Amino acid sequence: MAPVVARLVSQSKPYLVPGKLLVKEFWFEVPLDHDNPDGTTKLKLFARSAIKYERPIVEPSPSEVEQRPYLVYLQGGPGMGTSAPQDSPLSKYMLDRGYELLMLDQRGTGLSSTISANTLETIGSPQEQADYLKFFRADTLVKDSEAVRLCLTKDYPAEKKKWSTFGQSFGGMMTLTYLSFAPEGLRECFITGGLAALDKGPGDVYQATYRRCIARNQAYYKKFPGDVAAVKWIAEKIIELGGEKGVPLPAGGFLTVRRLMTVGLNFGAHGGVDRVHSYVTRMKADLDQFGKFTRYTLNELEQDNVWDTAPIYTLLHEPCWCYGPGVAGRWAAERVGQSLEEYQWLQADWAGPASLGEKPLYFSGEMIYPFHFETCSELIQLKEVADILAEFDGWAPLYDMRQLGRNEVPVYAASYNDMYVDPDLARVTASRIRGIKVFETNVLFHNALRSNPDDVIPQLLKLRDDTID
Repeated sequence: MAPVVARLVSQSKPYLVPGKLLVKEFWFEVPLDHDNPDGTTKLKLFARSAIKYERPIVEPSPSEVEQRPYLVYLQGGPGMGTSAPQDSPLSKYMLDRGYELLMLDQRGTGLSSTISANTLETIGSPQEQADYLKFFRADTLVKDSEAVRLCLTKDYPAEKKKWSTFGQSFGGMMTLTYLSFAPEGLRECFITGGLAALDKGPGDVYQATYRRCIARNQAYYKKFPGDVAAVKWIAEKIIELGGEKGVPLPAGGFLTVRRLMTVGLNFGAHGGVDRVHSYVTRMKADLDQFGKFTRYTLNELEQDNVWDTAPIYTLLHEPCWCYGPGVAGRWAAERVGQSLEEYQWLQADWAGPASLGEKPLYFSGEMIYPFHFETCSELIQLKEVADILAEFDGWAPLYDMRQLGRNEVPVYAASYNDMYVDPDLARVTASRIRGIKVFETNVLFHNALRSNPDDVIPQLLKLRDDTID
């Protein structure tokens, strides 16, 4: 079947933003199901493009405007929208090389048919909502991207119809899907922190990432040894103040010991250890002075990470690792964690912080648990939907090993000391992609593209521009 071409709904006039960027806004329409393009359900996709603008002596006419090859940014997550072009580190490095940067909000994120509890309500029952969400994984996101590419480049010369991609984290996983099933649309691919395992289900992936998470906890407590006792004391106070349900949070969720442990997601990013220590310091100060937590502290904790604002992140996190038919999540993070001594707090009969003796409480990392849907205000409304998706095992394939093994698209990747995407598994993935070049470092973390772009993007461009010999 011929690929779907997105319908261009509207395109704004270019406008200038600081940084000498000329930006345009686009709205596209695509079908919910690309295999049934004539179906009644359509989605709107939003994107911004940017080029470097140098004010000429004489403004060119529309017919003289150069058609630049596109570089599309594939966002991390899943579930996050893209930033404005002027806020992206790619603008600094890539626009001078002649690209037009496209920041496309993936379906369900940003302004593209946004997913939330109240927008899902219009879909129908929990089962109907789950069936709808099955169209929001990487396999369909690649089809959306191809549909947009075919729309934008329909009048381009053949040598400019292909586009380049830059995939961060989940965007790197999406790149691997793109290389598997639609390589004809790709000129080259950049990947940062996204060389995901190709044939490991959620259980195997979490076995690896829990080990990385334990190591980051050890680094945290080595840096802040006083937090060993402080975290356990705070946990006892949460139980005392909140009872069985937890301490009410400002937006309607609940602070429990388990939810507190999820702030360890920060450990995978630069500055994350200090961020968690700041939380512990503030919570301890509140309890010392007032015997309870202040509104400011509870608000900070509730807003930490994206549990309520990007529900796709939790709903489709384990399905991201379900690489094909027969693989289901079934709350793998909880099952694996319950088998580890460091994560006794995941067990239903856990005796509480005092039972640990001198041992610390270990924070979790990029793991999704059923209790998210009991403690986060937005997710409480989606618990039944999450359970349905957790049991589903009819997922479409995400990768084609044979195609990756004969890949002809240039691929340049950065692999880090990563708590989210295990570097050992990343090496195996890289070995399966023909022609890939990898910059590997143990001194950068998962968010280095944003926190340390000067240490990442030039290295990838060296791989692109130079030869290894």
